[in-house]
Amino acid sequence: MRDRTADARADVVRTRIHPYRVAKAAARGALADMRTIYTPVTWTVGWLGRIIMQVIFFALIGSLLGSRESMIYLFIGQAVIATVTECFMSIPSTTWERRAGTLPLLVSAPGPLWPVFIGRSVQWLPSGIATGTIVLLVVGPAFGVTWSPVAALVVPLSLAVVAVSMYGVALSLAAVVLRAPRWRNVTSNVAGLVVMLLSGATVPTSVWPAWLQAVGQALPVTHSLEAIRGLNEGADAGEVAAGLGIGLVIGLGWYVVAALGFSLVAEISRRDGTLDTEE
Repeated sequence: MRDRTADARADVVRTRIHPYRVAKAAARGALADMRTIYTPVTWTVGWLGRIIMQVIFFALIGSLLGSRESMIYLFIGQAVIATVTECFMSIPSTTWERRAGTLPLLVSAPGPLWPVFIGRSVQWLPSGIATGTIVLLVVGPAFGVTWSPVAALVVPLSLAVVAVSMYGVALSLAAVVLRAPRWRNVTSNVAGLVVMLLSGATVPTSVWPAWLQAVGQALPVTHSLEAIRGLNEGADAGEVAAGLGIGLVIGLGWYVVAALGFSLVAEISRRDGTLDTEE
């Protein structure tokens, strides 16, 4: 009888915990982390300066090839990948809860685990959007990457689509890494390299075998990047919107995968008690 009463109370508590409220509360912690990690000076000089140099490096490869088209192609691709790179920082940052010793408490708490982690690393998204926007709109014209006034207004929105959709990919990988935190940095770096190669950021997707092209098509950024390139080239608004829309839909699918992954982690950990603070 007592067990049934306890289960009933737990069910009541779970119904009161709305995922949005949980994610919102976790996001406040994420923003506090961001203020601790960066100051305006360290973000601008340290992070943004590094990304600008990285993008310029790739653009100069196109210049050495004697091709203005290649230079623009590489510049836009690497600027968009910079946004993805920041989203993928959520892979190692997801494991911070385990290092801090709070993860067992989250697992044992009533309610799903996935809203916590959707909000917990959200600080990387606005940073990634700002990074890509500054590179494309401020640095880009020096390398022939020019935008119409309307396109310039759409660039931040397009990068927001990249960030939001690829965050789902990052969370899916983070759910796996949560059980093996020592692999967090390796996973983040390797995943970033795979995305850079298969999304069309450095070379056209057509150079790869069909099966690798299929993998690239499963990445939201592949479609969003193509839309951003079209935006730069003056493509029809419908084509740009379609590319961004496909990216969002695929990204939604990755969020479902991430939610299932975090739920599985919670279920396994509650069942066998294997989750601790060790790495």
